[in-house]
Amino acid sequence: MPDEPTALAAFTYELGLLKRIRRAGWWHAGVRDPESIAEHSLRTAQIAALLAAEEGANPERAAFLALWHDTQETRTGDIPHTAAKYMSKPEPREITADQTAALPSTSQDLVRSAVDEYETRQTIEAKCAKDADKLEMLFQAVEYRETGVERVAGWIDSGSKGLATETARRIAEAAVTLSPLAWRDR
Repeated sequence: MPDEPTALAAFTYELGLLKRIRRAGWWHAGVRDPESIAEHSLRTAQIAALLAAEEGANPERAAFLALWHDTQETRTGDIPHTAAKYMSKPEPREITADQTAALPSTSQDLVRSAVDEYETRQTIEAKCAKDADKLEMLFQAVEYRETGVERVAGWIDSGSKGLATETARRIAEAAVTLSPLAWRDR
């Protein structure tokens, strides 16, 4: 077993893959150079913090959960929705357990508990993080639509459905009609 600093460094290099792995579903919509998983995760964490603040939950915890929600994709890649018919969804907690097996127990527990909380979705912070994941996809779809990508309606629709928090539902409603350049007018 490697020493703790080596294990932490190796895991950090693995996390770096998230900057290079593209969100594969967007290729099906005709996006030539889709966002990376890391880009998606950053904005998801930012949205999660905002949702949690508005919902009276802990913004730091919601953002933290969102940061870890797709880290398993270093091992699987981003599996597009169209693949679901042909394969079973990998269990994120199992992948996380493998990824963190060599880490010191404190770091192991930190990452594993965050992934478990996110996947279980029993806390308001986990619900905010999941809503943020869906909202980030919706925002990205609207942004791609603005650049001329036409086949994004399914992503917009999916990002608007099944949201757990009232704040997320209201944001989704606003996002589908608002121009991605609206921030310039504020």
